[in-house]
Amino acid sequence: MDTKRPAPAARRPGTAAAPTADYEPSGLGWVRDHVEQIMRTGTTDGVTIKGFPTVLMTYRGARTGKTRKTPVMRVEHGGSYAAVASNGAEPTNPKWYASVVAEPLVELQDGTVNRTYRAREVFGDEKASWWARAVDAYPDYAEYQVKTERLIPLFVLDPADAPAG
Repeated sequence: MDTKRPAPAARRPGTAAAPTADYEPSGLGWVRDHVEQIMRTGTTDGVTIKGFPTVLMTYRGARTGKTRKTPVMRVEHGGSYAAVASNGAEPTNPKWYASVVAEPLVELQDGTVNRTYRAREVFGDEKASWWARAVDAYPDYAEYQVKTERLIPLFVLDPADAPAG
């Protein structure tokens, strides 16, 4: 009896691992539907919120330890991305916020390209620059900030293989 396991499939450098067995779908129907469409088609192309493009962020749940996937608006600049924790102007941050703070290494899929990024919450002038980009990419963010009393957090996702700074 041959007990040898097949070698794992090779991945291109800078690409994210395939979905793991510990993936737990979102409790929100629209999030689950978007993620299922991306996983089924292999691309974020054509997956939008109100007609604006999204990317798929994969991260480890802080409370559950399970793999989570959330579509976020596509806000890209110079190879880095923004992840805006707007939660649609709700009074609390989205659940993914605490997870990304706890474990800032995330995977991001843009189109068919998967890559690992390091998330960092930004403030001050850097946040203002990225906020302007985010509002250009998804104008509803400006309205969300007016509607909520909390300051909406914003993360910049830098390629994990890039020098820190």
